[in-house]
Amino acid sequence: MTQKVRELMTGPATTVAPDTDLGTVARMMRDEAIGSVMVTGPDGSVGMVTDRDMVVRGLSRQGHPETLPVREVCSTDPVSVRPDDDATVAIKMMSDRKVRRLPVIQDGQVVGVISLGDLAAERDSASVLGTISGAMPS
Repeated sequence: MTQKVRELMTGPATTVAPDTDLGTVARMMRDEAIGSVMVTGPDGSVGMVTDRDMVVRGLSRQGHPETLPVREVCSTDPVSVRPDDDATVAIKMMSDRKVRRLPVIQDGQVVGVISLGDLAAERDSASVLGTISGAMPS
């Protein structure tokens, strides 16, 4: 029996507005022990910012994280899955697109995120990635 994305995803998704500053987003990630935040615009647009995006596209720039809006470092229009998609669809998308996280969208709204870690912990909890992903954050 194939599993659905909704059975493996983390939800609800943490979201911020595009003008939220990087410092605020970084504190949210720390406090919630998450590695990505969805960026949702008033027009329904969706973006994603990861901890890596914040370092590579944000902190490496000149300027202060409290003045840099997340819209300047997030990925726009990320590939996504639906809650009722088979987990194999998410695996294939991650593999094809070389990404580690996918937003889960239902009726135009972000309802969660499914990560490579979520899939590894479920598919092979004894693997190194499954073990790391299943551990409590430090």
